[in-house]
Amino acid sequence: MENKKRQLMYAIQMYDFYLYELQLYLDTHPTCPNGLHAFRKYKELREKAAASYAELFGPISPSQSNCESVFEWAKGPWPWEKEAN
Repeated sequence: MENKKRQLMYAIQMYDFYLYELQLYLDTHPTCPNGLHAFRKYKELREKAAASYAELFGPISPSQSNCESVFEWAKGPWPWEKEAN
């Protein structure tokens, strides 16, 4: 399970990097169809990876927290706690 957690986090970070680079590219080429297609593609992949991570291991950010009964963001081990690593 720990390996899956690392794989998903790596994928999320990779997609974030792609999206940031594509954002910079699209700032200067806003009508490039290939750039827009790539941005949409990696945005969707990032959202799927983040949703999978949140479902299996909890939210990555407070905005992903489901606040129906408990604020999940504050639940579970914090990154500096041994159980989280």
